Amino acid sequence: MTAATVQTRACSERRDLLARYDSRAPRYTSYPTALQFSNAVDAEVYGDWLANLDPGEPVSLYAHIPFCDRLCWYCGCNTRVVKKRALISEYVERLVDELALVEARLPGKIKAGALHLGGGTPNMLSRDDLVRLFGALRHVFPFAPGVEISAELDPAVLTESWVQAAAFHGLTRASLGVQDLAPHVQEAVNRIEPFEVVARAVHWLREAEVASINLDLMYGLPKQTTDDVVSTLDTILTLRPERVALFGYAHVPWARANQKLIRDEDLADAEGRLAQSEAAAERLLRAGYVAIGLDHFALPSDELAIALEAGTLRRNFQGYTTDRHMTLIGLGASSIGRMPGGYVQNLTAEVAWRDAIAAGRLPVARGVALTDDDRLRADVIERLMCDFAVDYAAIAARHGVSPAVFAQDLPKLDALVADGLVTLDVGGVRVTEAGRPFVRLAAQAFDHRSDAKEGFSRAI
Repeated sequence: MTAATVQTRACSERRDLLARYDSRAPRYTSYPTALQFSNAVDAEVYGDWLANLDPGEPVSLYAHIPFCDRLCWYCGCNTRVVKKRALISEYVERLVDELALVEARLPGKIKAGALHLGGGTPNMLSRDDLVRLFGALRHVFPFAPGVEISAELDPAVLTESWVQAAAFHGLTRASLGVQDLAPHVQEAVNRIEPFEVVARAVHWLREAEVASINLDLMYGLPKQTTDDVVSTLDTILTLRPERVALFGYAHVPWARANQKLIRDEDLADAEGRLAQSEAAAERLLRAGYVAIGLDHFALPSDELAIALEAGTLRRNFQGYTTDRHMTLIGLGASSIGRMPGGYVQNLTAEVAWRDAIAAGRLPVARGVALTDDDRLRADVIERLMCDFAVDYAAIAARHGVSPAVFAQDLPKLDALVADGLVTLDVGGVRVTEAGRPFVRLAAQAFDHRSDAKEGFSRAI
């Protein structure tokens, strides 16, 4: 058999493999996933959860800023284009009011160990908005020593003065959206952003002594090729960011109207997406980065890489993280919080969120109360997503149950085992190197809540 024949057969087998597993699965930034949230968790339930927090345990905070200066067609976030700055300032005032409603239900002063500003585009906030918001946050949740403050930023609307103001308030990590630098890809997603704009933003952040910079990239975008992905990486790596996030574009036009502007025929198939992902990963590894879970990369000195080595890496709605706080307080329209008792999500529609606050109600839309079985499965799924391996027997023991609780789940892995993507031993599951792109499918075997027919993104 010639080398060419062997390669042809390997390519054919790979295509068959991708065809078999080209399905949809949750991203598992939480378990249960947001699709299992319901109105059974309301403002009253959330208020009780807040009242039962331990004042001695610091919490994490998330503030959602649902505004952008431009509409990116690939975006799946809850955001809208706003040109009137007064609307943003009014939103910040309502955030302050929401904080007061939360404060009224707390059992006492609780410190904040971490704060993340997400969106949307948090750098749409003016300097005065920042002062107002940080003042209110510090009043309700005094910042603990060493608090980590991070923000998602759009380089195109970032200014040096905004960076300086954010650094004054303690910004320690910034995530900059890059996605892809190829002009034809940027045009296809309505996000024109020359490299010089990104480099300028990184320079300002370095000058302000922001300790860690993350650059967000995407693969699977319309008209994007593997060469586009690698070329973008070659360029942005000259900035030597501490972290790189490499997200696969999730095409869900039934859920996001703006994605209907992207034509299905302009998107790569599963084989093309995997080729882009693998080429990017290979380039990052050669550049000295450590692969973190499914889609993050970090320099060996970064906290993410250290947490991976120590087995303490976590996963939440912001992706992979070192955040060990058990409670996340979500603020703003559509924000999601995590409490010891379960998950809670605010009203998504900004008008409804404002109306609830004006009426003196916590602006809760839905959530899910956690069962003991949810907590057990969440631990197993998180370890698979973070470590590509899990000792489910040890986790079962920590939860006070027998490993036999997973007896009906393990057979769901049989196909992945047969294809060399997963291995099983007594009490454990390990995703092989070849199986890493399929880890969400391995995690799905332990999911008793999600329906495979639900509207999740492609698993590969």
